[in-house]
Amino acid sequence: MSDMVHLTPSISGFIIHILLLILGSWSDALLLRNVYDGGYVRENRRASIDIFLKAAGYLDCAVRHVLPQLPSELRRNLPVDLAEGVLRALCLQALGQGVDIQLGMAIDSTKATLAVKRRLACEMVKYWQQAQDNIMNLPLSNGWGEKHRLFVKWKYIEAKAGAYYYHGLILDEGNTEKSHGMAVAALQAADEYFKESKRACEAFNAAPPLSRNPPLWGTMKYLSEKIPKDTSSKVRINRDLYSHEKIMETAPTLPDFALALKPDEYQLPPVDASWNQEHTKGQTGFNQLRNDKR
Repeated sequence: MSDMVHLTPSISGFIIHILLLILGSWSDALLLRNVYDGGYVRENRRASIDIFLKAAGYLDCAVRHVLPQLPSELRRNLPVDLAEGVLRALCLQALGQGVDIQLGMAIDSTKATLAVKRRLACEMVKYWQQAQDNIMNLPLSNGWGEKHRLFVKWKYIEAKAGAYYYHGLILDEGNTEKSHGMAVAALQAADEYFKESKRACEAFNAAPPLSRNPPLWGTMKYLSEKIPKDTSSKVRINRDLYSHEKIMETAPTLPDFALALKPDEYQLPPVDASWNQEHTKGQTGFNQLRNDKR
């Protein structure tokens, strides 16, 4: 029976891993269909968000219900890509990518305000920051592990570029010299993070296994055009209006919003009775064979 305790969580983890692969492929197919159709089908993007929430739910289940069942020795010997920190990072990554799609939908919507876009962009920063925190100190020395770390770093920097951009636009709507100075600092930070994100993307693609630099699409395709243009324009206008002393040298702190997206609830199905029967039968046969040899 002790073997059953050891095996069931491992099989559960394997099943969750397979489910994640299926969901990832499904989400990619929906998003790629949007790209090749020359537009973004709203229903497909909503479906992609649902898929990311399901994936986050599977990972959350693995962390809260599968890993705790594993004996401590077995848990210590798990591959590093099944470590709790990696699973938590993947869960947060799924939520961050879901918010990224939400932000893209807000950008395309004429009804979405700057405040809504800033909130989504700031939430995305928090998801990616937490994902990075979870894998920062893990020994991800193999190719895929290091590439995952670089991917999270890239997306975290990219998210900060978007958040500072929208924060800067809202600050620029203020009527004071201080708010305009803060707006310039925020927009300059957005531009710097955008440039840094391109370097982070190159580092990710150059890390083994090598990958191609993907064409910009979705949120970053829009922001890659808007951030340099709006930053240059608004910085020039405000510097013409105010003295250099009124322009902040450091970026203002981003607003702290509560995270809205949560993983879907997922519960592992109960172990089928046939598993216990087959396991008991196999164990009996093994014991009989061992006794015969004696």
